[in-house]
Amino acid sequence: MLWTLLSTALLSLACSSSTENKMASSPEQPLSTQVTPLQGAQSTDTLQLLKDWDGQTLELSDREWKDRMSPEQYQVTRQHGTERAFSSPMHQAGPKGSYACSACGLWLFDSDAKFDSGTGWPSFYQPAEDKHIGRERDQRYGMVRTEVHCARCKSHLGHVFEDGPAPTGLRYCINAVSLKFFSAADQ
Repeated sequence: MLWTLLSTALLSLACSSSTENKMASSPEQPLSTQVTPLQGAQSTDTLQLLKDWDGQTLELSDREWKDRMSPEQYQVTRQHGTERAFSSPMHQAGPKGSYACSACGLWLFDSDAKFDSGTGWPSFYQPAEDKHIGRERDQRYGMVRTEVHCARCKSHLGHVFEDGPAPTGLRYCINAVSLKFFSAADQ
């Protein structure tokens, strides 16, 4: 009984926000997906959706990532942080379009695969292209999970769980700050 309660508490802590990964934002101030310009690289404002990826990775120095990103985006994508649940309206259903990595523009998910999981984070049952998502075993916080990251720039996105809807049974639970939305009307 005690072990079950302890396991549940740890899971809740890890899925919502950890003490190591707490963001300096309040529910009234959602996390930003804005990226500041970097010499020779795209900012979020000019980031283009990259659907036809040649497999070449994007490698920047830690300093370049920090200069390019907001503090919240850097914390989540480069340091494997977690934004607070319900801190972004992106967790709700929205317009038709594509979701890309907010750091590099790689196409990750389509709105057709998005669903409301009730967790407070954007959730998808499948990626746009399987090769665009990297996966690693994550054993932090006393549990075993599968961490997902952008295959192009290695930015942390979130985790994938085996409790999603048909047809895949998967739930990609993604931090909104790691995503950039491209409306279908603008593509």
